[in-house]
Amino acid sequence: MLANLNVVLEGVAKSDFAIPGFNVFGYEDAVAVVRAAEELNTPVILMTNKVAVSHMPIDLLAKILRSVAESAKVPVCVHLDHATDFETIAKAIKAGYTSVMFDGSQLPFEENIEKTREVVRLAHACNVTVEAEIGAVGYSDPALNVNARYTEPEEAKTFAEKTGVDALAVAIGTLHRMETQGAEIQYDRLDAIEKLTDTPLVIHGSTGIKDEDLRKIAKYSVAKVNIGTALRMVFGNTMREEMTNNPKEFDRINLFQKPMVEVEKEAKKKMELLGITKK
Repeated sequence: MLANLNVVLEGVAKSDFAIPGFNVFGYEDAVAVVRAAEELNTPVILMTNKVAVSHMPIDLLAKILRSVAESAKVPVCVHLDHATDFETIAKAIKAGYTSVMFDGSQLPFEENIEKTREVVRLAHACNVTVEAEIGAVGYSDPALNVNARYTEPEEAKTFAEKTGVDALAVAIGTLHRMETQGAEIQYDRLDAIEKLTDTPLVIHGSTGIKDEDLRKIAKYSVAKVNIGTALRMVFGNTMREEMTNNPKEFDRINLFQKPMVEVEKEAKKKMELLGITKK
């Protein structure tokens, strides 16, 4: 069933588990993620990032993901990840996304607040939820020239109060696009942030988080954990194996079958690490 972020995250921040948001790129990985969620009877979030949106028009992505969500047996949120401009967000809302993220993390603090408030006004009028970021989660590739900085607890408090966002992404030691689990989580910082705000917290770049840390952060006020690279690696590596093992196969639908199975397994594994158990 289709839902926004508030429905999917209801009560999660006060629980000892967290809901994953998975970056997907189309039907194959979206369906695999939802199958894993249905097996564990848990809500889940399907996200599209800048790469997905640049490859496929937002209105087409929305139709595919909304269809998958509407036919699911569990609540599924369709979320736009890391949008940095008002136009893209407006297009996503018009197309049927149920949640959007405005990423003003590279802006001065007051400008980030002002622009986030504009997005909140538009989105909430359409029953669409809003995630934003304070501090800035960096990337493992320095060539992307992202100015990374840790979230200051007092800034998180002020930002959440002045913007009215539904979820708040914070920088506590992770990096986007990490391919190995080497992130060092600053738990003192996370603890200080959660003591100052009741807004559900979001952790980005979670492929780089160790398994034991995924279990641990879920016990904080972290409600949403973003995972993308882990699924892309599983899909891509399995596809490579399939093509190597079946050199005469050219039908991509046949080649997609095993990668879809492996993505479902990986998604289920991450859900379980985040404290989700079959109900």
